[in-house]
Amino acid sequence: MKKILIICISIVILSACDITSLNVDTKNPTNVPAGALFANSTVELFDYMVSTNVNENNLRLWSQYWTQTTYTDESNYELIERNANGRLWNKLYATVIRDARAAKAVIQANETLLAEEKRNQSAMCDLLEVYSMHVLVDLFGNVPYSEALMIAEGNVTPAYDDAKSIYTSLLAQLATISDNLSGNSGMGANDVIYGGDVAQWKKFANSLRLRLAIRLADTDATAAKAAAEAAITAGVFTSMADDFELAYQDASPNTNPVWEDLVQSGRSDFVVANTIVDYMNTLDDPRRDYYFTKSDGATDFVGGTYGASNSFASNSRPGTAMYSTTNPGTLLDYTEVEFLLADAAARGYAVTGTAEDHYNAGIENSIMEWGGTATDATTYLAKTEVAYATATGDWKAKIGFQKWLAMYNRGFEGYATYRVYDAPVLNMAAGVGTLPPTRFTYPTDEYSLNKASIEAAATTIGGDLPTTKIFWDAN
Repeated sequence: MKKILIICISIVILSACDITSLNVDTKNPTNVPAGALFANSTVELFDYMVSTNVNENNLRLWSQYWTQTTYTDESNYELIERNANGRLWNKLYATVIRDARAAKAVIQANETLLAEEKRNQSAMCDLLEVYSMHVLVDLFGNVPYSEALMIAEGNVTPAYDDAKSIYTSLLAQLATISDNLSGNSGMGANDVIYGGDVAQWKKFANSLRLRLAIRLADTDATAAKAAAEAAITAGVFTSMADDFELAYQDASPNTNPVWEDLVQSGRSDFVVANTIVDYMNTLDDPRRDYYFTKSDGATDFVGGTYGASNSFASNSRPGTAMYSTTNPGTLLDYTEVEFLLADAAARGYAVTGTAEDHYNAGIENSIMEWGGTATDATTYLAKTEVAYATATGDWKAKIGFQKWLAMYNRGFEGYATYRVYDAPVLNMAAGVGTLPPTRFTYPTDEYSLNKASIEAAATTIGGDLPTTKIFWDAN
């Protein structure tokens, strides 16, 4: 009691002892505009997906685009020590999805908005949540979905939903979102991706629907075909101008997270991996000058041994764009869409153009987007090892390999591409002597906070193991 009185007397001097003010959560204000919540959800999603900080996102490593120098645990697929799986879980659930839902609630409660404004803005919030849930499923498998973030309703131990059922629901949501996005009433200046252009968000929704459909294709061909064809009909990306991309800025806190990891940190933790460098050297790939920087005095590109302790001085490093504060972050782009269309065409879906047409377009756009020329692309596509008709392997191997090369700056999609197509052939990590895991294990905190639900989920998927496959990983 004496301590309370002393505190109150002190506060009286400064603020007339307004005790009610002590109950205000200054870190989580109660009246936040929908636009601010939406913008924060968007930026937090991009920052996580773009980052290569070993405490948060190791997918550039797991895709074997980069490897490490002094510390090699993450290149050898260690998740637990730095709680990288837990950080992902918390970032997407507790920040990105939470803020997107909060923004939607504010929008729905705003009586001054027109029906079109509510419809479009709510759909955009839903789209951020759908993207986040799809990432969680692709990395973990079964996760909380129907009961996620129901703390206000008293449910602090949500059940884990079946991963395929979540995908089915997400595809249905994307169809509804696409239908709802029309007119001109978007999020205005709070839309940091498309500047309020609703039509662009519609293309993004359909392009994401196409991605999920192709993921599903090897395990549910009928549903995948229907979803892919509907997405294509509704309108997917048709040029690099459509890319779902965040333009980072030159001043903190809006700089590209990769610049923060490579430059601001003052560390030399990463070199490019021999896995991708060796493949691209063999093909004389014109993107090497943009993807990589040669070590001082070197005449060739040299990748560090994947999973080993590598010399920063003697191995090639990430390209100059990666050292820029303003290098854009990308979550889905036209290059990827062309490879998805190539896949759809190869499966016999109703697609304008052949698998070869879209394969070529994906490669050409990737080369030109990185700074190459149409001539570079033509020369590259003429190579026997690259041309669709003569490249090694079946259509899955061809598309998977070239898509993996093109996803170099997008670790999440590179890792997914490897699992979807079993291409390319990756190296055994030097430390543990294995290929990449097929999933993330669940965060350790879940075993103490939601024990019954997570144990049930682990049993259902065949064990909470790094070798347990995500449901769509059928190859």
